[in-house]
Amino acid sequence: MTNSEQTSVLITGGNKGLGFEAARRLGELGWTIFLGSRDEGRGQAAADKLTDGGANVVMVPLDVTSDESVADAVRLVRRHTDRLDVLINNAGAPGKIVAPADATADEIHSVYDTNVYGPVRVTHAFLPLLQAADHPRVVMVSSGGGSFAVVTDPGQPVAKMHELAYSSSKAALNMITVRYAQALPEIKFNVATPGEVANRKFAATDMNNHTGQLTVTEGTDSILRLAMIDADGPTGTFIDRLGPIGW
Repeated sequence: MTNSEQTSVLITGGNKGLGFEAARRLGELGWTIFLGSRDEGRGQAAADKLTDGGANVVMVPLDVTSDESVADAVRLVRRHTDRLDVLINNAGAPGKIVAPADATADEIHSVYDTNVYGPVRVTHAFLPLLQAADHPRVVMVSSGGGSFAVVTDPGQPVAKMHELAYSSSKAALNMITVRYAQALPEIKFNVATPGEVANRKFAATDMNNHTGQLTVTEGTDSILRLAMIDADGPTGTFIDRLGPIGW
């Protein structure tokens, strides 16, 4: 089977955590994996590990905060394929969890550069390849912390996490996804959070020092579900591994 016959996916931040696990699971299904990684050495090590497991992987050096890096990534992917079926915007930054009274514009900007401007940079750059696919999908990896419904629920742990940068960046990403979905109906744009909002659980990753109650595999369930939706599937939705959640 050639690349043109396989389902192809680009995953940003694919060298570890949720991105790597999504790559592993989709690679096992026979997908062609374009593994985006800001750190080229770690990215190649991750790609080699997946290749050793039988996956078809191309490592893509990709810093989502750099226009030049994103443009180079497009050129690299184009050398392997003339279309991209799925884009998973997974790369994210937690910020320093600075208390609102101490937060500065610089702190917020650094988080937005990865969590908001990054997905916009990558999505914009890869739109032509996505539009060349028969059934393109874009999955934005967000957080329950980006949901107004979750953050305003006093019973949710994130309601007590007093910071500005991360939660507001994910709320912005959610709105961006909805606007893409409305404007580009030929592409399925959806948002996934790797937790279980109803059960107040989140996935254990480096970003939370592995304090989550869900495994990284469980955390990717929602991501894979949206990556694998069919042509009649939803667009402009927000889900966790249990189903739709409130914005």
